[in-house]
Amino acid sequence: MTKPTRIERDSMGDVAVPVDALYGAQTQRAVENFAISRQPMPERFVRALLVQKAAAARANAALEQLPADIAQAIDRASAQLLQAPDLMSHFPVEIFQTGSGTSSNMNANEVLATVATRLLAGGAAATAVSPNDHVNAGQSSNDSIPTVLHISAAQALQGELLPALDLLVQTLQGKIASDGHHVKTGRTHLMDAMPLRLGQELGGWCAQIDARRAQLRALLPSVCELAQGGTAVGTGINAHPQFAQRFCEELSALTGLTFRPAPDFFAALSAQDTAVALSGALKGLAVALMKIANDLRWMNSGPLAGLAEIELHALQPGSSIMPGKVNPVIPEAVTMVCAQVIGHDAAITIAGQSGNFQLNVMLPLIATNLLDSLALLAAGTKALAEQAIKDFKVNTDGLQHALARNPILVTALNREIGYLKAAAIAKRAYAEKRPILDVAEEMTDLDRATLQQMLDPTQLTDGGL
Repeated sequence: MTKPTRIERDSMGDVAVPVDALYGAQTQRAVENFAISRQPMPERFVRALLVQKAAAARANAALEQLPADIAQAIDRASAQLLQAPDLMSHFPVEIFQTGSGTSSNMNANEVLATVATRLLAGGAAATAVSPNDHVNAGQSSNDSIPTVLHISAAQALQGELLPALDLLVQTLQGKIASDGHHVKTGRTHLMDAMPLRLGQELGGWCAQIDARRAQLRALLPSVCELAQGGTAVGTGINAHPQFAQRFCEELSALTGLTFRPAPDFFAALSAQDTAVALSGALKGLAVALMKIANDLRWMNSGPLAGLAEIELHALQPGSSIMPGKVNPVIPEAVTMVCAQVIGHDAAITIAGQSGNFQLNVMLPLIATNLLDSLALLAAGTKALAEQAIKDFKVNTDGLQHALARNPILVTALNREIGYLKAAAIAKRAYAEKRPILDVAEEMTDLDRATLQQMLDPTQLTDGGL
């Protein structure tokens, strides 16, 4: 059954548009031309685009570039759409579109123009709001889309990912306080090594996350530098000279973040170096989280034939065929998140190189992958903190059993008996499956009390001095 349509006109001619669509001709052309993935731009991007249009309308009104009633209607239309439960139905343009994101920009311009016109009309004839002349006043897709990319990334970073990292650090610190005193066998090359406290191990994780968090915080001011005001090629053609500054002031008031004009509009339009740097930092975080998640999987392995140092909280049955099996599902999910983020970074890196002369032409891909990475890491970090680290139980018996038979404890005797003698003791202890203390007593002149003190695992976690 053919859906009813209406005829809309743009600079290329007439286009049939669904009769109930809020968008117009240019959006419809994009829907018809781009049918590659059928995946629309992320909702966070669309929301940031609407906020960008509201800030632009406010700035243009203040600078007397738009009639006050039209600017207010655009502002009100943006607020109304942001509250609409069916918001995304009005924004069907997919990711793989024109590289500048012009189709998404015009999609927003057309939808806002339709809603703003209706608000002005109030049921009667009124001045029509133009997508290009009014909603897009003082703007170009070439500065608006990079701006929206930065706005949406800043909101996701400040509002979601950084709080999730704060939660993970707090959770690790709490676990260190409650269980950090336990002494366990260290491992290098996945082989037994000198002992350490669980708190020292978790403290290493905490330091990793804290460093990545600091790196992301340091990038936030750069993310808050915006291309808006550069218009078509960076010269600012058709924008009021004070538009960029006033826009950032209005946007900051709308979002609660502190935005400022980019120091150089030519760089802000032609390059996406900040987005690439942010993606690189997200990749660094993904690498840290994957290390932690994999450590948790190893520590939880067993319960009989693995390390069995800890027991993760059982969340669901682990097998469709093996009754009673429980798997480390949250760490596994987080490792997949990390793999996806690393893949996104590769795509963003390639896209970042696509700045030809005055414009990068892979903006929708950069925005989509960057926002997906931010969202995945925020959710994955929270899950790791709340569903894996917070409630795991320490298997004290398992830790003590491994410690007692760890031949590498003999390292503490090196200064007294020498490396080669210590190695002989370790090999014999391992071959005979006996505690290192007993073998060392037989093979050295040191008395048992001295050996007990020198081989005390707890003392060794402080360097043995």
